Amino acid sequence: MVCRMFRIETEVDKDRRALLRARLRDTNTAASPVLAALRGTPGARETPLHVWALDDAGQLSGGLVAHTWAGWLHITHLWVDTPHRGTGLGTRLLTEAEHLALHRACTAARVETWDFQAPAFYRKQGYGIVCEIPDYPPGVTEYTLTKKLG
Repeated sequence: MVCRMFRIETEVDKDRRALLRARLRDTNTAASPVLAALRGTPGARETPLHVWALDDAGQLSGGLVAHTWAGWLHITHLWVDTPHRGTGLGTRLLTEAEHLALHRACTAARVETWDFQAPAFYRKQGYGIVCEIPDYPPGVTEYTLTKKLG
């Protein structure tokens, strides 16, 4: 067996990150018939999906940031300004995002949230907990929830 020496670097490098991501995608595609079949189709692209709620003055009152990929809606941020919480605005934002995702042929949705944020809100909207990570960060529990769409 040949022992090779490697130089290890730790700086942020966007070009190497892109190369690494492309090589990982190629490796995953070669290993998974599902990902291979997805490659080159519209569902293979991560497509941004944003929903905004603006007040009469055009100020941001709430919003949802997500993307669709492989038939899934992945919600990364959902926020409602304090005076509008409990008014149904969060539900409207989520419902609109799910509606738009259905038009993109999505069949499911996922979201991560912390215990002090909105797990009860998502469960009320039909999401179920599929993963629980205690102490992420320490003292907080993170939940992953999913929902079938349509």
